[in-house]
Amino acid sequence: MGKRRGFFAELNYQAQQTEKRRRQQEAAARRAHLAAQRQAERASKAYEREQAAAARASAVEKKAAEREAARLHVESRLAEVESMNANLAGDLADIDGLLAWALEMDDYVDLESLKISVVEHPPFAPGRLADPAPAVPKPDDVPEPVYEEPPAPGGLSAMLGGKKRHQQAVEKARTAFADAHHHWERARGAAHSSYVKKVAQRDKSEEKRVAELSAAEEKYKQECEKREAKASDHNAEVAKLINGLAFDVESAIQEYVGIVLSNSLYPEVFPIEHNHVFSLASRELSLEVSVPEPSSMSSVKAYRYVKAKDEITSTKLPVREKKERYANAVWQVAVRCLHEVFEADRAGKVHSIALAVGVDTVDTATGRPTTVPLVFVAAERETFNSFDLTKVVPQDTLGHLGAAMSKSPFDLLPADTSRGVRVRGH
Repeated sequence: MGKRRGFFAELNYQAQQTEKRRRQQEAAARRAHLAAQRQAERASKAYEREQAAAARASAVEKKAAEREAARLHVESRLAEVESMNANLAGDLADIDGLLAWALEMDDYVDLESLKISVVEHPPFAPGRLADPAPAVPKPDDVPEPVYEEPPAPGGLSAMLGGKKRHQQAVEKARTAFADAHHHWERARGAAHSSYVKKVAQRDKSEEKRVAELSAAEEKYKQECEKREAKASDHNAEVAKLINGLAFDVESAIQEYVGIVLSNSLYPEVFPIEHNHVFSLASRELSLEVSVPEPSSMSSVKAYRYVKAKDEITSTKLPVREKKERYANAVWQVAVRCLHEVFEADRAGKVHSIALAVGVDTVDTATGRPTTVPLVFVAAERETFNSFDLTKVVPQDTLGHLGAAMSKSPFDLLPADTSRGVRVRGH
């Protein structure tokens, strides 16, 4: 069966909501882990401080400081072990609670919530283009020179050659005035020419800035329109999907199931993948689920600190416990997948599910990729929905449905399907 991920299955809105609820469920375990981690850090820092103190201490104090440093080092290592064990316990609890996780939340997806009601646009940021260039200051007005006639001589001074000297002074004054006025006119003309040139340069710069600002505004407008159009197309696709579901369009039902399955979050220590195909003719969903290989499971039961060797060692999980935990995880995945699809399908589009749970691995005989089937089961909607999954043992539920199950999933023994899987549970 080819892997198919629909357009809406890639959306993460519902997944984020599910993740939020999952994190709430994990909060208690995480708090314990973080507390142990903080204790480890405090003990480690205290140990480092004591080591530094021991190096500085006098010969008399050195032994006591070294003993204290050694004690704190042990505390630091013990806190480290506590943190590791808390983390390990959290991982094992996640695997043991795969079905319980799903039962605590509603898997139904409200497709209307996938519509974009408000398109968010970044603010228009023109930067320097928004700032007009400052006006060119007008040149300072230099006062125009004023001709002042030298005073005429009078009385005795006029008779003693004063008139001649006055005439010479007048000519000199007129020449000086003419030179000053000429210089004033040139300076005023130069200042005006410079002002006109600067104004022209500013006007040209402003014309360019306004044009660039207009272009930036137009580009921003087009980008906003693209976002609006994209949101509109997205909403049209959602509406099309909703309408397709209402009118039993096969691809729409398959798309909806893909959304539901993409929202099914599993812990990092036990990731899975889904592949599915829906047949409108039979109203049956063929669902394939891939679970991690047994070798990916932790084989550690607990960590402990060996003081004599100053090392952290681990005790191994008994093989039987490893096998039981892995098998139970596989059974939980099978029941959980059936539950998630049937619960999310409130309209009852899917009447039955043919489920296969397997492991993608490498065939040791050929060296080629292969899938080892661990569970085959067929479940009718009406029958399955009558179960109270809060009280079931997943392995017994699968047995009741007539599932073909591996006798040892951990050893990758394939399920026997020779007798078929549609015997009971109808």
